[in-house]
Amino acid sequence: MSNIILFDLDGTIIDPIEGITKSVQYALKHYGIFVKDNNTLSNFIGPPLVESFCEFYNFSIEQAREATCIYREYFEKYGIYQNKLYDGMELFLSKLKENNKTLMVATSKPQVFAKKILNNFNIDNYFDFIGGSEFDGSRETKAQVIQFVLSSNNIKNTNDVLMVGDRKHDVIGAAEFGIPTIGVLYGYGSREEFEAAGAWKIAENLDDLYNIIQNN
Repeated sequence: MSNIILFDLDGTIIDPIEGITKSVQYALKHYGIFVKDNNTLSNFIGPPLVESFCEFYNFSIEQAREATCIYREYFEKYGIYQNKLYDGMELFLSKLKENNKTLMVATSKPQVFAKKILNNFNIDNYFDFIGGSEFDGSRETKAQVIQFVLSSNNIKNTNDVLMVGDRKHDVIGAAEFGIPTIGVLYGYGSREEFEAAGAWKIAENLDDLYNIIQNN
């Protein structure tokens, strides 16, 4: 039975669609790209921002990193507060802690932002460690974030570790360390995306996710 659970943040613990899409809209406007329907920007939720600007708008790496800095101008002031905690999440986390699970966060979002968001919702106390990216561009990929979380907590044997996330990047990043991933369908990934990426299990909702974690 796995006792260390790594959680993605966006689309897994919180629904960040308003804050992320408005921040992307703000950044794109700087380049003369105007987006009227922010819902079309939901594909930015999950992957590292630099990767998304390159993939969806054909930015160069240099442009994408600049766009990410502009994105953060809005996010730091407004977007960081434009999130929703998924219904039942606090109860779900408390039940895991009651069952002596060690909970950690591994997110592509900057670590400073992740800590502040979780603190805003008063759920940061459920997590033994909150790991994320850095503003200088280090730890850009999910694999790099996971490596940081593992090394910071001296976790050398990953047989006791599970990853929970809502996009293929969580599955692929965790697989580099032999960590199985549970993909959650209440976020922004699809069953097809998880199956193609090689997810270990797929959870429909929080009750399903809890049962998978407890019975693995």
